[in-house]
Amino acid sequence: MKLVRKKRAPASSAEEIVRQPWKILVIDDEPSVHTLTQLILKRMEFADRTIQLFSAFSAQEAKEMLQKEQDIAVALVDVVMESEHAGLELVEYIREELGNRYVRLIIRTGQAGAAPEREVIDHYDIDDYKDKTELTAQKLYTTIRSALKAYRDIMIIDSNRQGLERILNATPGLYLPSFESIDQFFQGVLQQLIGLCQLGGNGLLCTINGFISTFDSNHAQIRAGTGDFAQEGDINHRPECVGIFQTCSRIIQEGRGPRSGELKPGALLLPLGNKEQKPGFIYLENTHFLSDDDQHLIQVMVNQCSSALENLKLHFELKEANQESLYMLAVAAEFKDKTTGAHIQRIAEYTRLLALEMGMAKEEAKNCGQASMLHDIGKLGIPDAILQKPGKLTDEERAIVRTHTTLGGRILANHQWFQLARQIALNHHEYWDGSGYPRGLKGDEIPLTARIVSVVDVYDALLHERPYKEAWGPERCLSTLQENAGTQFDPAVIAAFVRLAERGVLPIEQKGNASPK
Repeated sequence: MKLVRKKRAPASSAEEIVRQPWKILVIDDEPSVHTLTQLILKRMEFADRTIQLFSAFSAQEAKEMLQKEQDIAVALVDVVMESEHAGLELVEYIREELGNRYVRLIIRTGQAGAAPEREVIDHYDIDDYKDKTELTAQKLYTTIRSALKAYRDIMIIDSNRQGLERILNATPGLYLPSFESIDQFFQGVLQQLIGLCQLGGNGLLCTINGFISTFDSNHAQIRAGTGDFAQEGDINHRPECVGIFQTCSRIIQEGRGPRSGELKPGALLLPLGNKEQKPGFIYLENTHFLSDDDQHLIQVMVNQCSSALENLKLHFELKEANQESLYMLAVAAEFKDKTTGAHIQRIAEYTRLLALEMGMAKEEAKNCGQASMLHDIGKLGIPDAILQKPGKLTDEERAIVRTHTTLGGRILANHQWFQLARQIALNHHEYWDGSGYPRGLKGDEIPLTARIVSVVDVYDALLHERPYKEAWGPERCLSTLQENAGTQFDPAVIAAFVRLAERGVLPIEQKGNASPK
């Protein structure tokens, strides 16, 4: 049999950066052992990576070294050092206390009688046992090479396990409608992919440049970027980035793979979608260290992202359609009351701002603002003659108007998407002291969203002209709200509303209304 030496292609500068040496720790109290080991292994290479030796002359020194250098691949451990079993106690420390299952531990002893081979192998989690007398230069080289191969394979398996775990953990979030925008989704995807890349190469970290792009009417647009492609900067001022972006777009649109020299060495170009439809692509640089298994994991993640992207688009389309429906219903209700769409838009914005001031999360406050537009949807069931009556209502007419809360609750009761709006419509006339309607709820029994809308609805009604009143000035409106804090309104909500007014968030004058009193 003829042995054929594998030819190694010259590495690029980027490859050299990530090919860090294998770390080997020699633990022995005899200086000559360290010197000899250094001489034998100084020119050794494995998998195109060199060897870096670390020395510890006692078990205690070894403990300190292992805490400092947590990616030691192989440790040669002498048994007898500070004590007769210092090396074996160190093995237990590494496996049990440090929880390090990766480092390959090779017992190397010159006093085999102090630690019989079978007893040590049976009772300690080691990977090899060698008598110093049998470790010739060739035997030591072979032993280290086998240990490094085992370490590399274990780290690859663990990297793939972490990658799969990351994909499994990330996938549910990709399919949940928890993103405020498509761009936010893409930024999350890019972060997940970079996390997978950094698991490759035995855990070696590298700066990842890259971006995600989509096509809109065959026009490519960067949706998320990192490194040189970060969206904070304008890539149009960086010709190299523009060239890469245009090359990638052309490759994907032509439905082929990159040709030699088209992309940087070690760059990955991953299409989104399937063979029939490619809505975009992902480009990553500095991935020389990724194995075929690593790249396969990344492709699995990309496939999941492609499916999630389609679902997310449908979700946003449905959400937009629901919001349009909500707005049209709100406008219909307001026209019954001879007001305009501007009123419901003001209510929505006031509600959002006040919800934020009360400590709600941004998305939750936004949802409250949108839902508040339907607070008077029940007025669709109130006769126009009563709603548009310029004078004072009779007790009977007032009782009819009050039914708009329960009517609104019934109108919005049959669809889960409108449940927040239903909560507001049903309860926005409940009073803090329990004297409101329709159910006489009191204090915290009233949903916070309804307590917020109660304040902004009254404020806007006072601030603007109505069939039965002229517009009031902002100061008079705020004063009236404060006078009714603790009776009609939640005092905490009023206090928050006043803070907004003092910061100038609320309007200071009316437009298109009668002069304020």
